[in-house]
Amino acid sequence: MTRFSVNDRPVEYRMDPETPLLWALRDASNLTGTKYGCGTGECGACTVDIDGEAIRSCMVTIAECEGRFVTTIEALSRDRSHPVQQAWVAEQVPQCGFCQSGMIMAAAALLRKNSNPSDAEIDAAMTNICRCGTYPRIRGAIRLAGRVLRGEERIAAAPPPGIRPADAARAVPALKSRQSD
Repeated sequence: MTRFSVNDRPVEYRMDPETPLLWALRDASNLTGTKYGCGTGECGACTVDIDGEAIRSCMVTIAECEGRFVTTIEALSRDRSHPVQQAWVAEQVPQCGFCQSGMIMAAAALLRKNSNPSDAEIDAAMTNICRCGTYPRIRGAIRLAGRVLRGEERIAAAPPPGIRPADAARAVPALKSRQSD
């Protein structure tokens, strides 16, 4: 049995200790925000926070997580209010969305250590692959989130998860039926 904390909750996995953390999170804990991309640690889609560090979860076993604290995208902020998540929306970063959770977790780890990173520091920390090539917007979102964290700027909140039916349905005037005269 392997015991550690996932999203501030103690967990005990009754799995082979050599199981990659990625699969324990996705299959046993149903935390599917952590994505499987390459399985070799190259793409970063599976990035999570382990004890304050951005780590590729496909490259660490659950045995290596014993006694540690793991945070996934689901717990970065439950209402999407984290400055990185807000900046991602404000800068219109997402396209296909596949890399987003890993990118956001890597950016949050970077900004926790340095809220005013240089372009070189952003490039060094953000080694995740974005298939859509939104790297300029990613860099802009990281800069914006840094300004928010430093108290220099505010972002109008992005909508919370889900859409109220009343907001989604627009009233459409009834069409007059065509009657032949």
